[in-house]
Amino acid sequence: MAKTLGELLGDLHAERERTWEPAALQLNIDQRRELVESADPGRWIKAGDRVEPFELEEVDGQRLTLEGLTAHGPAVLVFFRFAGCPACNIALPFYDRELAPALKALGATLVAVSPQIPERLVEIKRRHALGFQVATDRDAVLARRFGVLYTANAATRAKGNFIGDVTGTGTWELPQPTVVVIGPDRVVSFADVSPDWLLRTEAGPIIDAVRAALPVAAQ
Repeated sequence: MAKTLGELLGDLHAERERTWEPAALQLNIDQRRELVESADPGRWIKAGDRVEPFELEEVDGQRLTLEGLTAHGPAVLVFFRFAGCPACNIALPFYDRELAPALKALGATLVAVSPQIPERLVEIKRRHALGFQVATDRDAVLARRFGVLYTANAATRAKGNFIGDVTGTGTWELPQPTVVVIGPDRVVSFADVSPDWLLRTEAGPIIDAVRAALPVAAQ
């Protein structure tokens, strides 16, 4: 039986416990704990919110708009951190296997979204031969509007390795793992935000949310 996304991410953490230096592991754990403790769900996008028009830059050059993404069915946006993020390199291939085929059958459009600039973000799509769209949220405009951005804590910033150089954004800001389902009426029918980047939405609840957003005749 195939592992769940949670089990795969749990394996990643277990491997780090075996192989990382204690100080580096604790830095990672502390940052994730701080993000959970400081999270303000009141800021997050939620079911029932109406989404204003937006534009994303697909890594292969296409411009993606809310109007286009919802023209023929629901849009599913999966926010992730950046192409080199280890957890993202587990989550996106998992979604390609376990989520994308079901969404295609339901007439929904899946887009993975990161603020990383397209010429660097494209690498994760190529590496895993992802069958869905991967797009840049330039300057994290949409993630900020949805209230799902976080900034690396002081300990992480003091360590160096400026994430803004990796993403090409010039900032320490990254999106929390987030899944948003937007119906053809441009109203959010499902939103799940995880401040801890090792906890991410399983495929099943997303598929159920998309199915519920469809007209009765299409379900």
